Amino acid sequence: MKIDLANPAWQQTLPPARSLATDAPVAACAFNRDGTAVAFALGDGSVRRLPADIAAAAPAPPAPVHGGAVLALVADPAGDGFVSGGDDGRLLRLGADGTATELSSQKGKWVDHLAAHRATGAVAASVGKGAIVVKDGEIREFGPHQSTVADLDFSKDGSRIACAHYGGVTVWSLGQTTQGQATPPPRRFAWRGSHVALRWSTDGKFIATGTQENDIHVWRMAQATDMRMQGYPAKVKSLSWTADARFLYTSSQPVFTAWPFSGKGPEGKPPLQFGEEGAGLLSVVAAHPTAEFVAGGYDSGELQLGDIKTRRSVVLKMADGSAITCLAWSPDGYGLAVGNERGDLLVVDLRR
Repeated sequence: MKIDLANPAWQQTLPPARSLATDAPVAACAFNRDGTAVAFALGDGSVRRLPADIAAAAPAPPAPVHGGAVLALVADPAGDGFVSGGDDGRLLRLGADGTATELSSQKGKWVDHLAAHRATGAVAASVGKGAIVVKDGEIREFGPHQSTVADLDFSKDGSRIACAHYGGVTVWSLGQTTQGQATPPPRRFAWRGSHVALRWSTDGKFIATGTQENDIHVWRMAQATDMRMQGYPAKVKSLSWTADARFLYTSSQPVFTAWPFSGKGPEGKPPLQFGEEGAGLLSVVAAHPTAEFVAGGYDSGELQLGDIKTRRSVVLKMADGSAITCLAWSPDGYGLAVGNERGDLLVVDLRR
């Protein structure tokens, strides 16, 4: 990455970007697997797909694909399109040509959280108190849990999924068993209260959750021990691990906040906080896929880029009063997609 936040040019000018306005709030955004396209999940039931190249012409707005709001969106791990979930209970595969193929229909339930595993081609979706995993045309069901699944994620190798719910986290094995063998029972990691966000560390060693009690909880997978980090002014709804799993970024602070997980971990240590204080609190954080940068969107609409190595940050977009709801990096780390509550779509090009 040739990004130098110490360079005055980064402090004085905003990077080039594509900006579009829609009439519906943005729930999620993602770049496709090869980084040639970016898509935004909208509250009017449509998924707006745009070229990743900000200079390319934008296609006309598409017709809705869901019979209600689109609630979740990920890159299709098995193709060049996307997978979406909506409050109509449908899980759809969206092809590059705009076609929508139904993967699952869960009548009377919302599909509001998705996770994808690129190496295995699997997609996981939350459906009420349960979760489903779709792979190679097969649908497997997991649950029910003691409450609605609030978030879910794959392990590093794709062999397990973790589901957050009231009272903790449940981890399910996805391994295929031979005839006569029982499916391994799920592992349960208990902690009282509601867990509203979940991310499995990029090295597979930890599972982190944000809770209703304005804190985060982290479990060590090998020892099944846990730790709690408190002191947030609001619920932590966004978590993001760095590519090397050395740091865990969290939302709900006015500056970038990273808990260190190298060595003995964060127990007994304060988090690393850096950058310029933004307008409001961070609503979304997204660690860079390869480098030591992090993007942060605020509930005021401000967008910042931080560098944990130099402890600097720069403003990429000024506050406009509409909370940023989603962030997504392109695979090469030079494109950044941003969506907000008002329905504004932004694709930032960081190649300077």
